[in-house]
Amino acid sequence: MSSTQSTKIPNRLINEKSPYLLQHAYNPVIWYPWGQEAFKRAERENKPVFLSIGYSTCHWCHVMERESFEDDEVARILNQHFVSIKVDREERPDIDTVYMNVCQGMTGHGGWPLTIIMTPDKKPFFAGTYLPKRDRQGLTGMMSLLPQIARMWQNDPQACRDMGERIQEWLKKGNESGDGQSREISPDVFDKAFQYFTHTFDSVYGGFGSAPKFPSPHNLYFLLRYWYYHQEDLALEMVEKTLQAMYKGGIYDHIGYGFSRYSTDRAWLVPHFEKMLYDNALLAVAWVETYQATGNEFYADIAREIFTYVLRDMTSSAGGFYSAEDADSEGVEGKFYVWSMAEILEVLGETQGMEFCRAYGITRQGNFEGKSIPNLLDTELSREQRRQLEPARRKLFDHRAKRIAPFKDDKILLSWNGFMIAALALGGRVLGEPSYIEAARRALSFIEDNMRVKDRYMLRYREEQAAHPALAEDYAALVWGLLEMHRSTMESAYLQKALQVNAEMIELFWDQSRGAVLYYGRDGEELLVNPHEVYDGAIPAPNSLAARNLLWLGQLTGDADILEKGDKILKAFPDQISQHPWAHTYFLLALMSRHYAGKDVIITGDHHEKTVREMVSVLDQVFAPDTTLALKTSQDSLLEELIPFTKDMQKVDDRVTGYICEGFSCQEPVFTAEELLGRVAATTHV
Repeated sequence: MSSTQSTKIPNRLINEKSPYLLQHAYNPVIWYPWGQEAFKRAERENKPVFLSIGYSTCHWCHVMERESFEDDEVARILNQHFVSIKVDREERPDIDTVYMNVCQGMTGHGGWPLTIIMTPDKKPFFAGTYLPKRDRQGLTGMMSLLPQIARMWQNDPQACRDMGERIQEWLKKGNESGDGQSREISPDVFDKAFQYFTHTFDSVYGGFGSAPKFPSPHNLYFLLRYWYYHQEDLALEMVEKTLQAMYKGGIYDHIGYGFSRYSTDRAWLVPHFEKMLYDNALLAVAWVETYQATGNEFYADIAREIFTYVLRDMTSSAGGFYSAEDADSEGVEGKFYVWSMAEILEVLGETQGMEFCRAYGITRQGNFEGKSIPNLLDTELSREQRRQLEPARRKLFDHRAKRIAPFKDDKILLSWNGFMIAALALGGRVLGEPSYIEAARRALSFIEDNMRVKDRYMLRYREEQAAHPALAEDYAALVWGLLEMHRSTMESAYLQKALQVNAEMIELFWDQSRGAVLYYGRDGEELLVNPHEVYDGAIPAPNSLAARNLLWLGQLTGDADILEKGDKILKAFPDQISQHPWAHTYFLLALMSRHYAGKDVIITGDHHEKTVREMVSVLDQVFAPDTTLALKTSQDSLLEELIPFTKDMQKVDDRVTGYICEGFSCQEPVFTAEELLGRVAATTHV
């Protein structure tokens, strides 16, 4: 606690665990956490609710706090005329999703901080994002807006309530969008999405569209699969150009590794400097898959650097993964990450320092507010040149560590941990790094030990407290991580756990009438609407994740009921997917897996046998999406229970034997890694 804070009286956020809420615990605004106490007071005193949603590493959330929520004038109006509620969007994505949809519908855009004003029964009648204290550059300020809304509420509260009712009806109608008919989506959506990306691709700097630019890794996943299934080299070229350009820009931390949230400019040079766990997890998957697709060691190198960053800076001593690091340090955005040429020369000396400055674009005038963001936009460094500059990078990293570091949000979120587990498991087997798989194993153990309360997973863990019932995206992300762990370890216990968690997800979130998963569980708090979320934004949507998992599990185990659930999701959103397939690229992965019907590989043999290791290894090294793999060992009686069709699969003539099945029929068995690879690679773009 700072000395300034100690002289102030804390508000009700002081008892929360969320770092974001705690950041506002000494504001003069009388903040409440989301809960009955706040809404009962609003009802009792007949006041509208001022809802502010953000997250701890959000730059503009910090700006709005400094300008308005720490300001006595603004606080006086809020405290007199409103009941004010703070929500951490990362702890309560259900609340955030519902009201972000409201904001986008009312204003045409969204973002954080999210500002909602609503009735005491949670029905919104105003929505916006960042608001300055006073009117500025076309933005209405808090000092103008709040008195105006207070007068509206006092003079005609029914008009506000009526507007809230209309918005709720609009939300419900949107949640039932389409004609309600379940139907197949034409495979031409793959071509439609690909054409969209070709038209929006930035051939100079990679990525899609203009500034600001976001990584959107699942767009790259889709393009890799389009290249694989359609023999379309341009798709792979767009992936490679985008990854290389992102790496060369300042969005990548060339000193300490890891990617920032997004770039404010076309060239990926100037990021908003916050680093999110989910971005680095999902991007690591893209780098690993591109390495599989191309064999280019550069992609493996950067994947390893991402994992180095996460395991070094974002991993708790107990094994869970932290959420994010702030953009700001000492109240200044990017201060931790930028350099002057003089500082580089002081640390490295004249000769080595000038070499580093030339390579990484460090100039006397700078490229960001008088300082320089290290980048490679004007430099082509070979792997050998990067290796030669490694001692300099280490010195700069050690020097930077003496600076005041950005705030780290150390809460542990189930869904983001699921993504990181999936990435580490994939990276471990493809890159030949067992330590990554062990890190994923520890994280899974952490989740089981700390984030499961009775028979329910919790969404967030911090300071020995697990809280908030996990949502569909949490369960689905965990299943993805477990499936990757099964694929990497060949341990049937992980497949069994994936099936168990998936079954719990269906029990809690399945909407029989729609044939899709709901956002929050049937045991969750009832909000204005329970969305069937399918838009793949910064992270894949719950229905996209669930569909891919269901089809993966169904194909691997041969379980028709699981496959049927996956098929129902694929048919539940025909209008949204067909009209805007590029906004649903993770969903398209599931659709592709069904349309192109991947292969199932069962190897009979034991872990210690050389041929088993060779067969598994060759499949690890190639990009063969939608190919499942299981190992049937002499000691594993569980596999036949989980995958019944393996019962009759035995070694032939006591030799390690590979069985390849496709479309409900199996080919002649194979006995060498070369034969196995040849069969799996047949009709594919390996």
